[in-house]
Amino acid sequence: MAALTLYPEDERLDGANRVAFNLYVVTALALFVVMMLIGLTMRMSQATWLTVPPDLFYKLLSMHGAGMVGTASLITTAVMWFFLRKYVPLHRWAFVANYVLFMLGALCIIAAIFIGGYGGLWTFLYPLPVRGMGLWSTQTAALFFLGYLLIGVGSLLFYLDAAAAIIRVHGNLARALGLQWLFSGTIDPDHPKTVVASTMVIIANSLGILAGAVVLVMSLINVFVPSVTLDALLAKNLTYWFGHMYINATIYMGVIAVYELLPRYTGKPYPISRPFLWSWAASTLFVIIVYPHHLMMDFAQPRWLTIMGQVISWMAGFPVFLVTTYGALTNVYRSGMRWMMPSRLLVLSLFGWAAGIIPAILDGTVRNNLVMHNTQWVPGHFHFYLLLGVLSMTLALMFHVIGSRVGAAPDAASDRAGLLVYLGGALIFVFAFLQAGHQSVARRMATHLPAWTGTDKLGSVGAILVVLGMVFFAARITAGLLGRLPTRDGQVVGTAGGSG
Repeated sequence: MAALTLYPEDERLDGANRVAFNLYVVTALALFVVMMLIGLTMRMSQATWLTVPPDLFYKLLSMHGAGMVGTASLITTAVMWFFLRKYVPLHRWAFVANYVLFMLGALCIIAAIFIGGYGGLWTFLYPLPVRGMGLWSTQTAALFFLGYLLIGVGSLLFYLDAAAAIIRVHGNLARALGLQWLFSGTIDPDHPKTVVASTMVIIANSLGILAGAVVLVMSLINVFVPSVTLDALLAKNLTYWFGHMYINATIYMGVIAVYELLPRYTGKPYPISRPFLWSWAASTLFVIIVYPHHLMMDFAQPRWLTIMGQVISWMAGFPVFLVTTYGALTNVYRSGMRWMMPSRLLVLSLFGWAAGIIPAILDGTVRNNLVMHNTQWVPGHFHFYLLLGVLSMTLALMFHVIGSRVGAAPDAASDRAGLLVYLGGALIFVFAFLQAGHQSVARRMATHLPAWTGTDKLGSVGAILVVLGMVFFAARITAGLLGRLPTRDGQVVGTAGGSG
């Protein structure tokens, strides 16, 4: 059961742990700001407020997609590490290795895009990356693939270390998931929700990353030995298995912050339960096999895979979401919650997760998918889910950590104003996408018809507000992590590396 102490001693960051965690946070904040500026540039280009040549637009779109997904994974890995290390002995070298490999992979991707000219989007669907039509070379495509491989290897190292630590403490991954209590027995009230969620992510995302590694290695072989060709449908299945799992893992790592932090602000216990264990067990299976809902428009796809993707799509999102939302709301109800920045962001994240699921399920229904999947409805749903769900969870932990340095949760008037700007901008931004999808505005198009630019302009206004809010958060959190600590008499003591 999560502790009710606001800043328990076993979460204290000191020495090398603090440096490693700060690297993750500061890097992620900087990348989020840059990726948002790229996104704003694209929306303003579609709105005809800026002129961006189409070849540059697709480079920016490739960078924005790869950068946002990668950064979301990087920072939610930090969330998982921050809490999981309390319950099982993690090796810091694995956490640092993940960061180093992520940065090396990011440099490869940036070089491939802005030096090599790659513009085949983050989904790297075969054979597009190796057929640059004179815009980029096959060596550039190989550099892009290598970047993804390095990032995937880093994630796998972290997961393997976490899996080994969990097995050492709990015996095996099944017991860590709590499967022994699904049908009977007295559930250990101290069995950590963090361990359950982390185990699910380790199992599901490791399989997804391995699928991605297979298609990336096959693609690299194809680059250097063109006579070795890939089955395009198999390559697409492996790619979407990896991509769907990788981005979904971010919410399952991010939600650990809700389980750990919310009861501290409500002051009420948040006990583990049999429905909680059932939901995570079901989601472990569902999230692995739901990816075919991305291929409903592929006529060559085996029918049984499409049917499985459809049925599981209706089921996959609900177990963990429902049990988490119900548990969180009952935890908040009549609790006298301390409404600080971390708790505000945690509640906002549940709204973002809930609201983001609805358009996803609509698009995941085959009859709707036929007319909506290539419209801006799709970026509308995943920006909803990421901006207001995943990002809010991670920001909640960041604000909580800077509060731990001074012994009080942040809640300045400027923080609340920044949150309002960010929330208002995000709502305008995502509803502009959803409305454009409703009007059948095509997605992934550098140039828009005049009739489409109304929602582009509205989305640009929302994006400006989101960027302003994020710049404020980035500056506020970075200063809170790295700044000097004032004492009660106003004297400055220590810095980030030595206190906290």
